[in-house]
Amino acid sequence: MSPKPYLKSIRINKPEEKVDQFPFSIPALRELEQLDFHPDVTFIVGENGAGKSTLIEAIASVMDLGAQGGTGNHSMTDEYGSSSLAQYMKVQRNVQKPKDRYFLRAESFYNIGNYLEELAKDPDAMTTREIAFARYGGKSIHLSSHGESFLTVITKTFNGKGLYIMDEPEAALSPSRQLAALVRINDLVIQDSQFIIATHSPILLSYPRSRIYLLDNHGCTEVSYEDTEHYRITRDFLNNYPRRLQNLFSDDEPEEGGDN
Repeated sequence: MSPKPYLKSIRINKPEEKVDQFPFSIPALRELEQLDFHPDVTFIVGENGAGKSTLIEAIASVMDLGAQGGTGNHSMTDEYGSSSLAQYMKVQRNVQKPKDRYFLRAESFYNIGNYLEELAKDPDAMTTREIAFARYGGKSIHLSSHGESFLTVITKTFNGKGLYIMDEPEAALSPSRQLAALVRINDLVIQDSQFIIATHSPILLSYPRSRIYLLDNHGCTEVSYEDTEHYRITRDFLNNYPRRLQNLFSDDEPEEGGDN
């Protein structure tokens, strides 16, 4: 029997006196009561500001992963601290725990590198550079490009039989690297891993063994891949890009006789 899903669902118990305060001032989070996760991959999509990162950070926090990302063993803090949403969240987990786990967060991944660099320099930590960066190919993540470091985490740091939470991983990945990440995600799913991913990428969203949740002003609803805005807009633009560009720029055309 498969041990998945490691994380079965979350339920949010909103305090009535704080429904107009952050994070419940975000419409989707104010309406969200329960989220059931797919055993393999769960995607969370929505416009900027819809609450994706706030939700994904809270999920990582209740699963004992650091707010800035990493394995959960990184004792880092930032000026914002952990997600305030996490304190109102109840989780239903499998009795079998994942053997591996990681929170990959685009906006604070650089800080993980800084943390490991400082750890390797601390004489009291008894940690060599090789040990500090053992899960990152044996070298500092600052020695590779942002995209290469991201792909290294997905291909080398994720060991399987794990719970992997990712916030906009496509931010550092080219389309070809997103395809490579998709292959690795599938390999890890086969190795009893579960993913929860907030993304804007129509490439990543195409993964078939998944569930997609849309956050918007109406709350949180499950949608199909073809019904996501990411798929529809991307398909329409690529199929009709000369006309779409003409429409987009039609109001910006200089008047006849104007300056060039």
